[in-house]
This record gives sequence, structure tokens and C-alpha cells, in this order.
Amino acid sequence: ILTSSDGTTWTSKTSGTSKDLWGVTYGNSTWVTVGESGTILTSSDATTWTSRTSGTSNLLGNVTYRNSTFMAIGNSGTILTSSDGTGWTARTSGTTKNLWGVTYGNSTWVANGDNGTIISSSDGTSWDNRTSGTTVEFNGLLYGNSTFVAVGDSGTILTSDNGTTWTSKTAGTSNEIREVIYDRNIFFGVGEDATYIYSQNGTSWSSGSPTGIDASAYLSGVAYGLETWVIVGASGVIYTIKDEGTAYTLRTSGTTEHLRRVYSLVE
Repeated sequence: ILTSSDGTTWTSKTSGTSKDLWGVTYGNSTWVTVGESGTILTSSDATTWTSRTSGTSNLLGNVTYRNSTFMAIGNSGTILTSSDGTGWTARTSGTTKNLWGVTYGNSTWVANGDNGTIISSSDGTSWDNRTSGTTVEFNGLLYGNSTFVAVGDSGTILTSDNGTTWTSKTAGTSNEIREVIYDRNIFFGVGEDATYIYSQNGTSWSSGSPTGIDASAYLSGVAYGLETWVIVGASGVIYTIKDEGTAYTLRTSGTTEHLRRVYSLVE
């Protein structure tokens, strides 16, 4: 676990676990991170972390906080919910596929994962399978600008306004897309081999060749704050660029471990 007040200088924190951590979020004055073997850690300050009982040994691949609820998702269709990050309740997802992305919008929870799996729920408890039209692995999911966006392997991008009916979009790349966010009125995604995609409306997408990022970099997470875009990935890479910048700068992370997610609490 690394933290930074500016995206430039990073400090290692003691997590208290040696398990791989896959997702991180913030809500209800609480940081929550999840990972392999059902690991869940919480913190009020992102410095001191406490292990919580998840009730599962499955890998938890992601976590989010929306609609006053923490939701963690993972392997074999695992879905856990919590109001405070401390006590967790298992939900029946209706799928045995591994889940990797989760978000909330338009009064709807949506999760996605392996083999083109997309499921949705109005309450986070009862879930329905949706038709994605693909069998690729989905890696990320978000809701922004009144649009759900799901991203995955082979440059796959699907969008939906309701979480039920999905439409395929052309990404401009065949590379794996790991994550997508919406900030500064733009959809922005990253992935393998320095994959870099963006869209202003969620319909028309473009891919680019970011200056300053190694062409072979495996990028896994992206966040925005303090007029700075932060991208993290394999081998401990952290890249940053200011709004007015023309090239990314590689920062010192102090680790060679794979950094899978990054989350910004500042605007």
C-alpha cells in the first residue's frame, strides 16, 4: 500500500498482510482494500490498517462504495456488501464466473467478469444475468456521464444507459483494457502495452501513444486529483501528468510489485 499527497512522492504503509491486494475504495470515512484469500482491510487514515472477516476464501478482485454501501466482488461469483466496511454479508450473484468490475449508477448495481459476464441488480441483493454479446474477460466497469462503460480483453468496450442492454463500441486497439474512469468530462482507460483510450461521450473512442510511458508498460489503474492524472501498473510503475502537461513522468514508487489500483480522494 502506497500513499501520496500530491501523486509525486509516495510512501509505503504497513498493511499487515502478505496477500495480494486487488481493489481499493473510500466511503463513510473509511478506506477499504480487498484481495486474495478473501482479504479485507480497513483504515480511517490509510496508514493503520485492520483485517476484517470476509467469510470467504475466494479472491476479491475489486471493491467500491456507492449508495451508502461497500460492495466487494470476486472469484466464483462472490459478492459481499457492508454498510461500514467492518461487517460483511454474502449475496447470491447467480453466477459462478469470476467478477472483476463493479459500479453503481441510475439506481442500478452492475458487475462484470469472465466469459463476457454482466450482472445487474436494483438493490445489490438480487441479481440478473445480462447479455453482453461477447465471451471476453471484462476487467473494469464504471458509471459516468449517465453511461455505464465496461472494458476488457481484446480492446472490448461496451456501453449501456441502464445496465441491462449493452452496445459494443470500437476502441481503436486490440490490446487488453484494464480500467476506465470518468473525470474532467472525459472517459479515460488504460491497459497492456501502454494502452491509452479516451472518449468525450462514451460513443466515439480513440487510442493514443502517451509520451513518456514505456511502450511495453502494463498499466492497471488510473485516477485523477489535484490537476494530476496518476497511472499505475506492473513492476511498481507510477506515471503522472498535469492537466497542462505534454508528457508523463515516471515517479519513484519504492517497489517492483504490481500496483493494480489507484484511488484519489482529492479533486
